[in-house]
Amino acid sequence: MNTLLALVVVGFAIMAAISLVRGIIAFLQSTKEDLASGTEGGATPMQLKQNKMMFNRIKYQALAIIAVAVLMLFNR
Repeated sequence: MNTLLALVVVGFAIMAAISLVRGIIAFLQSTKEDLASGTEGGATPMQLKQNKMMFNRIKYQALAIIAVAVLMLFNR
C-alpha cells in the first residue's frame, strides 16, 4: 500500500510540474502576442490556456498533498 501511495504522490508531482511548464510556456507566448498586437481586449486564447494550466497545477499539488496525508495516516 505504501508503494502504491508513493507512486501516486510521484505521479501527481510530475503532473503538477508538467502543468507548471505548460503554463509558463503559455504565459511567454501570450506576452509575445500582447506585445505584437497591442490590443487591450478580452482574454486571448493563450491567456485562457495559461489560466487553465495554472489551475491544473494547483489541483495536482492539492491531490499530492492529500496523498501524502493518507500515506502518513497509514504509516502511523
